Parts: sequence; structure tokens; C-alpha cells
Amino acid sequence: MRLSTGRWVTGDNFFGRKVELEQLESLVRDRNSVLLTGQRRVGKTSIARELGCRMKADGWTFLFADVEDATSPEEFVTEIAKATHPILRKWSRIDWSDIWLGRWVEGVSVTEFGVKFRAQVTSGNWQRRGEALFSKCAKHGKPMLFVIDELPIFLRNMLGEDDVHPPVRNFLSWFRRVVQDLEATDNPPAFIVSGSIGLEGLARRIGASDRINHLYSYRLGPWTRDECVACFRRLAQSVGLPTEEGVANEVWEKLGLGIPHHVQTFVARLHEYYKRASINKITADDVDLVYRTYLLGPPGQNDLVHYEARLRDALDDDGNTLATEILAEASVRGHFTLKAWRSLEKLYEYDIENVAKRIEETLEILAYDGYIERDTDNEGKGRYLFASNLLKDWWRTRFLNHHVPLEKRHHGQSAEQADE
Repeated sequence: MRLSTGRWVTGDNFFGRKVELEQLESLVRDRNSVLLTGQRRVGKTSIARELGCRMKADGWTFLFADVEDATSPEEFVTEIAKATHPILRKWSRIDWSDIWLGRWVEGVSVTEFGVKFRAQVTSGNWQRRGEALFSKCAKHGKPMLFVIDELPIFLRNMLGEDDVHPPVRNFLSWFRRVVQDLEATDNPPAFIVSGSIGLEGLARRIGASDRINHLYSYRLGPWTRDECVACFRRLAQSVGLPTEEGVANEVWEKLGLGIPHHVQTFVARLHEYYKRASINKITADDVDLVYRTYLLGPPGQNDLVHYEARLRDALDDDGNTLATEILAEASVRGHFTLKAWRSLEKLYEYDIENVAKRIEETLEILAYDGYIERDTDNEGKGRYLFASNLLKDWWRTRFLNHHVPLEKRHHGQSAEQADE
């Protein structure tokens, strides 16, 4: 098993997820269309690719399209065409006159095929040509798993800075119709749609929740403590990182949540520190030092800033404002309470339309993406806490010196009075 920070993994580098793979495989074999959800960096792309590799070994065709960089339906359809290139090559000639490329597909690279295909896709024919491509998948002969990754990012790209909703709603209506038409064929492909921002929240915001109800939602959760500890030990052994007893558990305590990417990153940073410090083995004190200076310090900023960037993708300007207020409050004060909620409403009641509903929606998105979770303790009284210590500590370092508690701003109270 190799360290692989920031990239999807399969095969020998894929760890755990036995139950999840079995459940997803069952859904795929029954030809369900699945919406794979889960917070960021939890391994959605990795598990989709690993499942695809396993299905391929069992005689299925596995296609994968990453549509993150697409900004229009024409570009989306082109990415689908590039993904289907392996099966199109097996046809002697593209026999659809409306997608005729003027040459044999055999011997043409994916890149060249994509360029030629894109040149013939327009705003007036992308639906027809996309339908023809998906129809080829149904007529392929073999059972097929088709993964479409980062669909929500593509839809966010379509919204653009002006947040224009109708084109996105129309696209989702078209995609739903295509999938449902394929389901009525003798050999329908199984689809898995996934992304690093939530499709459900985005669809709800633009009034299109009914246009994704054909997708079966499957949520991929974080690793358990035992899984994190076992993965840490295996990775440490693979890179030759000697550790004292209890270091793996100390890593879990620092992270507080089993995000596979964070475990990988922690091992990589500890290994970097081990090489530079010329020490015999990693201790619990070393874990604390690396956590503070590497993961939370400048070396870790690019990785953690990714979370803030993804929030901007998932939320509009008002939503980002509310999210920043909520995360600052929850990180600096340790919780976001109902009192803080009411104070936030009052602070923005004249600036944000329907602010109470917007706060509720923002909390749902933050919980969905793994930033915060509702306190299940009866004494919590509806408060929200950070799920990940790493994210909490990162946000806290950013706002500790200048965040004024929401209740203090609203009522003119001291922070101590606001806690009473």
C-alpha cells in the first residue's frame, strides 16, 4: 500500500470499505441509478473507480467521465463521448449520420476524437447527440457501469456568476429523461453520479429537487476509529515510519473524524518530519508538533483552503456569508447554538432575504459536507459542533483573534454573558 495524498486510489492502495462495496455492487447489478454522496475527501471517487475495476474483472464494461471542467451541455456531452470512445472503437464506423466525424473511429485517440466531436456539437443538437451516445451504451451487449463524476461542479459551472437557474433545470430534466428511457431497455447501463459538492443541496436551491428523484441516494460515511488506526499503521509500515505505541490512536484523537485523505496526509507529514528531524521513531509529542506546524501551518494551507473554495462552489454570496459566520462561531466558541442562530437572523434580517430559511439551508449544507453536526446530547439543546477537529482548529486559527460572538454583536453582551 502506497501513500497517495490527493489522488483517487484502487487495487492494492484501496483500503477497507468492504460493506460499502458490497452494497454499491448490489445496487449496480440491479441496474439502479445511484447518487453517491458524502462529505469531501471521504473517498467517493476512489470507491466508484474500485467498484468499476471489480465489475470489469467480472465481465462488465466500465466507463468513467469526469465532467468537472465542463461549463456547458455541449462540453458535458463531449466528455461523455470521450468516455464512450473505448466501445465506439469496436464499431466499424459511427453509423449515426448526425454524428458523422468523417473518418473511422478505430485508431483515433481519445483526445482527437473529443476535439472532432466537440466541433460538431452545438446548442441546437447536444441533446440529440447525447441521447445517441447513451443509446449506444444500452446496445453495447455487455452489462455496463457508467460513472459520471463531479456532476454538481459542472452544474455549478453552468450557473455561472449570475446564478442563472433555467439552463441547469432544463439539463437535469433532460438527463433524468435519458436515464429513465434507458431503464426501459433490455440492457440498461447502471449509472453512478457523484461529486465533491452536494447535488441535493444545489438542486434544492434552484428548485429542481424533483429532477434528481430518479437517483438512489447512497451516502458514504467516514471511517471508524478502528479503520483509521488500522490504515495509519499499514501506511506507516509501507513507508518505513517507526512509531511508538499509541501514536496511531493519537493521530485519530487529533483528527477526530475518519476522513481517508486526512489520514494519508498525516502519515505523509509525519514521514517528512521524521526524515528532517533524524529521530529514531515518532512519538505522541511529535504527532502534536506535526499537527500544529504542518497540518495547520503553512504547509497544510493549500489542502485546507480547498474546503473554503468548495463552499464557494456550493453556495451563493449570501450563503457564503452565513456559512462563514456559522463556522467562525462554532470554531471559536466551540458550538453554534440556537441563541446564536437567532442572533444571526437579527444581524442579517435586512441584508438577506428570508434569512431564517437561508440559515437553515446553510446548516444543512455544512452538515452534509462534514463541517458540522448536530449535537446528539440532550444537554446540547440543538447546538451544532464541528465534526472534524482538523477543520475546527483550522477555522479557529483564522478567526480566534477577531471573531466577536454573534450574541454579543446582537445584544451588546459580553461573551461570558452570552454563554449563560
